[in-house]
Amino acid sequence: SVLALDEKIRKVGDKILASNGKKADFASALQSCEEVGGTLAAPKNKEENKAIMDIVKQYNQYAYLGIRKGESSDQFKYINGTPLNYSNWHLHEPDGKGKEKCVEMYTDGTWNDKKCNKYRLTVCEF
Repeated sequence: SVLALDEKIRKVGDKILASNGKKADFASALQSCEEVGGTLAAPKNKEENKAIMDIVKQYNQYAYLGIRKGESSDQFKYINGTPLNYSNWHLHEPDGKGKEKCVEMYTDGTWNDKKCNKYRLTVCEF
């Protein structure tokens, strides 16, 4: 069950998800999450993906996820370096062929690989 507090904060499982409603590039979004003791939201299952999607839909903005392409490999991983154990790629994604190292979530909850310099909604997890 997902607990929504004042529309900006959601609890899913043992995670708290929050957005400040601001758009930033990947590095700045990650930094703003880390400054408040969290990290960029990265869904580990369908329920978490839906909770993040609810925030994305509420702001009607695509959001960066805490997932990035490894420097050495073509594998997408969580920011802490662990391999993805869940994914929800949009049809025909990822398609960046190594040029798009970050991942954004669409308003339908599916993922797309994207360049890291775009401005996307910041959603943090704690």
